[in-house]
Amino acid sequence: MQFLQSINWATPTWDLFILIFFIVGAFLYGFSLGRDRVIVILVSIYMALAVINTAPYLNVLSGKDISINFGPNFAFKVTLFLGVFVALFFLLSRSALSRALGSDSTGSWWQVILFSFLHTGLLISVILSFLPTQAAENLLPVTQKIFISDLAKFLWITTPIAAMILFKGRSEE
Repeated sequence: MQFLQSINWATPTWDLFILIFFIVGAFLYGFSLGRDRVIVILVSIYMALAVINTAPYLNVLSGKDISINFGPNFAFKVTLFLGVFVALFFLLSRSALSRALGSDSTGSWWQVILFSFLHTGLLISVILSFLPTQAAENLLPVTQKIFISDLAKFLWITTPIAAMILFKGRSEE
């Protein structure tokens, strides 16, 4: 409630855009894809994050002069992450993983909402984790606490895994 009162609707901040993306992504995006495709997206996010975090010579490839007001590597890392994520999603959606999940299944409505919520939160947390410390400090404390604190990053990484384990069975259609 305090967050909603702190919003200046005349001059929206990045926090407002993050909130809108989170709400729209969690509901509309999830229902349009269905549970199993969202799970494939979650797996794609984990793989892309692993690739970006372990890629050697990332600083050399990005060049020290590339800067979009957030630091030298932010734009490059986000672009590379999103590119790897999209490529992995398309490759995995045509793979044995998709067939094992039965990509025709949309899942029950509550599973779709849950996995969409977790997917969107994880994606926001990963992208915001690429921000330099100075830029992240400009976000509202509630946004920092929900998406980029150490506990938040840990929870956004582990909660989707726990949900996939708990709800591994076929959903009621």
